[in-house]
Amino acid sequence: MTLTWKLVIDSNNAPALADFWAEALGYVVEDPSALIEQLLAAGHLPEQAVTEHNGHKLFRGLAGVRHPDDPYDETSGVGRGRRLLFQDVPEPKSGKNRLHIDVHAEPGDLDKQVARLEKLGATRVNEVDQGPAGHWWVMQDPEGNEFCVA
Repeated sequence: MTLTWKLVIDSNNAPALADFWAEALGYVVEDPSALIEQLLAAGHLPEQAVTEHNGHKLFRGLAGVRHPDDPYDETSGVGRGRRLLFQDVPEPKSGKNRLHIDVHAEPGDLDKQVARLEKLGATRVNEVDQGPAGHWWVMQDPEGNEFCVA
């Protein structure tokens, strides 16, 4: 039996980081506005638990992105497949990631992909050269989380 999962990434600004990763991966930013409106109307959610970003209501401190081809719940906007959830935490990042995302460029497009990600706000950290096995770039997203582009 396989399990359903999502990758949760600690952040300082979940909506902004979700925007970056949605653009970087070609994913869709989840829109929980309908669910939030229902919860507010029923009195099950206090106003202070809600924020707005890009014209959508979000749960404060949370934002998700999902693969555009995967199924999702239409009321909550939550993906049921490949999904990243960003959650704000009070403490800053304090070391190297133990888990990271690899972004795969099309053959011959590594430099183009790295440049595109830099325009979105990523930073190059270092190039890793494996000789005949190829090379890739270690980069950081706008909050300093490491990822690779190969």
